[in-house]
Amino acid sequence: MRVGGPAERVITADSRESLVLHALDLWRLDDPWLLLGGGSNTIVSDEGFPGTVLLARNTGIELVSEARSDGRVRLRVQAGHHWDHLVAFTVERGWAGLEALSGIPGLAGAAPMQNIGAYGAELADVLHSIEFLDADTHEVVRLGAAELELSYRSSVLKQGREGVVLSIDVVLDADAGGLSSPVRYGQLAERLGAQLGDRVPLRELRDTVLALRRSKAMVLDEADHDSWSAGSFFTNPIVTESFARTLPTDAPRYVVDEGETPPTVIALEDLQRGAALPQPRKASPRTVKLSAAWLIEHSGITRGFRLPGSGAAISSKHTLAITNRGGASAADVAELARFVVQRVQQEFGVILVPEPRVYGLEIRPEAHGRISSAAGEHLYSQQSKLRECAQCGRAGAAACVVYCEPRACRAQNRPIALRQ
Repeated sequence: MRVGGPAERVITADSRESLVLHALDLWRLDDPWLLLGGGSNTIVSDEGFPGTVLLARNTGIELVSEARSDGRVRLRVQAGHHWDHLVAFTVERGWAGLEALSGIPGLAGAAPMQNIGAYGAELADVLHSIEFLDADTHEVVRLGAAELELSYRSSVLKQGREGVVLSIDVVLDADAGGLSSPVRYGQLAERLGAQLGDRVPLRELRDTVLALRRSKAMVLDEADHDSWSAGSFFTNPIVTESFARTLPTDAPRYVVDEGETPPTVIALEDLQRGAALPQPRKASPRTVKLSAAWLIEHSGITRGFRLPGSGAAISSKHTLAITNRGGASAADVAELARFVVQRVQQEFGVILVPEPRVYGLEIRPEAHGRISSAAGEHLYSQQSKLRECAQCGRAGAAACVVYCEPRACRAQNRPIALRQ
């Protein structure tokens, strides 16, 4: 995003061994430290980081096991290896599994932190294990994918287990005949001219994903300020099914069956028409994923929106990215993020959660009302929506709840716009 201040000290580790040694030295000093990969998903305050930043720059790909009877290969990738270079490497060799994750910025070691994902795929689909230097024990251990508790944009590494990822192991399909894993994302299938579940040539899928990302400014372009961002700034909220049913009928909602292997997502409306969920692999309350972009747009925040005098703005291509229009500060980014969170919170009772790592900045506005949680996300009690619409008089959780004039009443299908 090109915002934020400097670190007091920066150390570059260009090998696995130096990464271990530098990390251990930092922990013995007990000074503030920050492990940084590519930095594409990290935002630091304008004052900078008051400690040492350790840059992981160990690179390399090793074939751990050849194709087995099931046609799969296992690769070990050093933490400092560029993620998209890894994807390109696997596509060139005809190994399926990573192609839908093309174009994601950053380094391989950061991928397990938030279980990176895009276009119907996520790291959890292929991750075997990681080599991890534990900050508590100062020992190098191998953690299996199950131990990382990978979930939507989260893991135990993001939730508080401290240490350094030294390398990651992924298992890919080497017997796919040059075809991709099944397509699992509607927009991608449409662009490919394919059906959900189809397999297409690996290179074609990678090229299509990259084209889609460029169309949304999700591939860095020095001349395009929309690409000066941290990507999607907010995760898609996961809420209880009962709460999801209180939202406007046109709000995208997807029932999520969170099993052990890749999650199944079915539109709530399809489920109501008789579509069946697979037999659950573990008992848990049904949850529903919402669209953060839809919530932002329908809270009155449009593409290109910016606060007066700010150098930060919502992307002109989609509402899920906060961008640096030139000269933005980290404080500008945080202020706009807080405004977005507050608008969505007021309008729908859902508190959006930032996706990037944030240091020295406060993103969430002070919450009001009783808060409950579902699947790790926070949302207001339904009672916070029981207000009367200023224009149509409707009340209850489904009311349009007009806060600013001129606003239009969603109940009467009028457009929504914030007063500038």
